[in-house]
Amino acid sequence: MEKTDNIIERPSPNQDARPDGTVIDILLLHYTGMQSAEAALDRLTDPDAKVSAHYLIDEYGHCYRMVDETRRAWHAGVASWHGVTDINARSIGIELVNPGHQFGCRPFPNAQMHSLTRLSTAIISRHPIPPARVLAHSDVAPDRKEDPGELFDWQRLAASGIGVWPAYRATTDDPPAFSEAMQLLSEIGYAAPETAVMTGAARNILLAFQRRWMPRDLTGALTPETAARIRSVHSELMRG
Repeated sequence: MEKTDNIIERPSPNQDARPDGTVIDILLLHYTGMQSAEAALDRLTDPDAKVSAHYLIDEYGHCYRMVDETRRAWHAGVASWHGVTDINARSIGIELVNPGHQFGCRPFPNAQMHSLTRLSTAIISRHPIPPARVLAHSDVAPDRKEDPGELFDWQRLAASGIGVWPAYRATTDDPPAFSEAMQLLSEIGYAAPETAVMTGAARNILLAFQRRWMPRDLTGALTPETAARIRSVHSELMRG
C-alpha cells in the first residue's frame, strides 16, 4: 500500500468511466455496515462484489482511496435525487466504517469525523458540490438503505462548512396536508410519491427524512414536528 497525503491507496477494480460532460455535484455518505474495516475493504475491492466507493474512512480516521475521483465508483445502486437516477455518475462516495443497523450502530468517533471533514472539504474545493447536495445514502435510496444512519452527526458536519443544518424553529403555521408535504419533500429532492394518503413509499421517504433531519423522531409518520421540520428544511434549501 502506498500512502500519499495521509491517504492510503487501496485500488478497487469496481469502477468505470463517467459519462462525458458529467458534472460531479453530489457528495454521498455511507456506512459500511460490516464488522470491520478490513472486511469492508475486502468487499469493496472484490471484483465479484461489483461495489466500491471513492474513499473509506475507518474509525481511527485512516482514509483509503479505492477509486480516483475522475472515475465512476459503484456505490449508490438504484437511487435518485431530483429525478436524476444515475447518482454514481455525478457523485463522490465516502464509506464510513460502522457496523450499521445489522451489527449494531454506534456513534462515529471524533477521529473519523475529523478525517471526514478534512476529506470532504478537499473534495468540495475540487468540485461544484453545493451544500444542499451533501447527501445520505438513505436520502437517495429510501426504499433500500438506512445509512449512514440516525447516529451520524450531520449538525457537526454542517458546522464545519459541509452541508446544511437548518435551525429548529417553533411555528404556529398550520401543518401541511399530506399531499403538500410530499410535494415539499419532492422539491427538496426526495423521490416522494404524489399521494394524499400514507403508502409504503411515502412512509419510507418520511423515515429517510427523519433519519437525516430529526433523528430522535423515527416514526415514519407525518407528525406535527415532522411537518414543521419539512418546511424549515425546504425553506433553507430553496433559499440556498
